[in-house]
Amino acid sequence: MAASGGGVKAAIMPVIARLATILAGALLLFSLAGCYGPPLSPRETGTLAGGALGAGGGALLGSAVGAPGTGAILGGVGGGLAGYLIGNQMQYRDYYRYRYY
Repeated sequence: MAASGGGVKAAIMPVIARLATILAGALLLFSLAGCYGPPLSPRETGTLAGGALGAGGGALLGSAVGAPGTGAILGGVGGGLAGYLIGNQMQYRDYYRYRYY
């Protein structure tokens, strides 16, 4: 008795494609819904900007060595952490009314 593996694979592929489309739509919906709300604090702005810049820079450096995804992940985490620390310090200074020199 010979099993026809090609038929099962061909039947599963449209289901996977549909599931991927639904997940991508849900991700887009939740990411746009996350943008609604009061203005971002300096800490949040720094974290977001640092993560975006770090991910972009990490992807560029990672593509030079053949791993842009890994570079983007590591750069995004590092940039987000640096942006958080800088934004936190800016928010602290704003709260206590220190002047920037």
